[in-house]
Amino acid sequence: MPETGMTEKNGEHPYGDAGQLILLGFFLFAWVGDSFFLRLSTFPADYLPRYIRLLFLVLSLIIAGCLFKSGHVVINHTRSPQGLVSTGVFKYVRHPLYLGCLLFYLGLAVSTASLISLVLWVIICIFYNYLANYEEKLLESKFGENYRTYKGNTGKWLPRLG
Repeated sequence: MPETGMTEKNGEHPYGDAGQLILLGFFLFAWVGDSFFLRLSTFPADYLPRYIRLLFLVLSLIIAGCLFKSGHVVINHTRSPQGLVSTGVFKYVRHPLYLGCLLFYLGLAVSTASLISLVLWVIICIFYNYLANYEEKLLESKFGENYRTYKGNTGKWLPRLG
C-alpha cells in the first residue's frame, strides 16, 4: 500500500526510480574513486587473481543482461496489463530486473575487489529489498490468492530448489 501522501506509479514505489538513480551515481562515484584513484579498500585484489575477478565480472554481466532482457516482458505492449506474469524468468524469481541490477553492482565491486563498493552493494541490496517488499504488497492486494500462491512457489531473489 502506498505510504501516506504518496501514490504508486504503475505498481512501483513513488521514489523508487529516484532512489535507484541516486544509488547508481553514488556507487559509480565511489567505485571509480576507490578502484582507480584512491585505492583505499582494494587490497583484497592482491590475493584474488585478476582473471578470477574478471571472469566473475563477465559472468555477472551476462546473467544480468539476460535477466534485464527477459524481465522486460512486464512492459511489453503486446501483453495484457491485467494479468500476473509467472512465465519466463518470472517462473524462477519474482524480481529479475532488480536481481540483474544487483548482479551488475556486485560484478563491478568484485572485479576491482573494492571493499567500499561491497559495503555500498549491501546498502543497495537493502534498498532493492525494500522496493520489492513494497511492490509485493501492491501485487498481493491486486491479485490476492493467485499472487500468494505464486509467491509461495517462486523465489524472491534466487530460484527455489526442489
